[in-house]
Amino acid sequence: MRTALLQLTSSDDPAQNLASVQSLLHEAAAAGAGFALTPEVTNCVSTSRAHQIDVLRAEADDTTLAGLRDTAAKLGIWLLIGSLAVKSDPPEDRFANRSFLIGPDGDICARYDKIHMFDVDVSETETYRESSGYAPGSSAVVAQTPFGALGLSICYDIRFPYLYRALAQAGAQILTVPSAFSSVTGAAHWEALLRARAIETGAWVLAPAQTGTHPTSTGKSRATYGHSMAVSPWGEVIADSGSQPGLTFVDLDLDAVAKARARIPSLTHTRKFEGP
Repeated sequence: MRTALLQLTSSDDPAQNLASVQSLLHEAAAAGAGFALTPEVTNCVSTSRAHQIDVLRAEADDTTLAGLRDTAAKLGIWLLIGSLAVKSDPPEDRFANRSFLIGPDGDICARYDKIHMFDVDVSETETYRESSGYAPGSSAVVAQTPFGALGLSICYDIRFPYLYRALAQAGAQILTVPSAFSSVTGAAHWEALLRARAIETGAWVLAPAQTGTHPTSTGKSRATYGHSMAVSPWGEVIADSGSQPGLTFVDLDLDAVAKARARIPSLTHTRKFEGP
């Protein structure tokens, strides 16, 4: 399956972001891609909760979701919307960080809400408290497609290997990691984490990412690392998008999954142990 990773510099304007993504999806389909993936928070990158409350919508009313479902159907492609920030159902007052797998008929085939929240102090000047604005999910998801089984995840999840082992043991051959990684932690850990998850599971890892400095209407910008990557089941970096927005293509070969798992069958070697 020819696959396209979309690397974006999303703003805090959902309408503007939708137009950019739709344009790239048309380019991807014209180049032969049957599967495309967008990064985390495709619809809105914002550091302002007040702005998010103003522009974000519930899933049923989200114009980005509706527009991308329509585009996938018109192009006849599979589409992973890496994630959208959407309003949750009351009484929850936090948003959901939700990934959507869209079929070539435009139907929603799977949803996944980010489980692990990015609550960290990267430095004295860079602090994140994702759980203050987003409600964590509680369910792991493996989605079946004609070209392979997809294990869904989002960004900070990548630091929790037990999730990916569970996804692989449940049949996932392709692991998706749409992200908006910090520039600091991205430079230090991004490639190493992606390669480790691929090696541990013998699965393809597809990680479309946000990149650059994101324009906002509130005056406070955010920078992300970029470097969307495709990593083979043997841990090789097959594609690296660098720091510019655009498209990166990779041809998925699921025979590579079977070969990697035959050579190192660690998924079948789980043992229970006591302690510590």
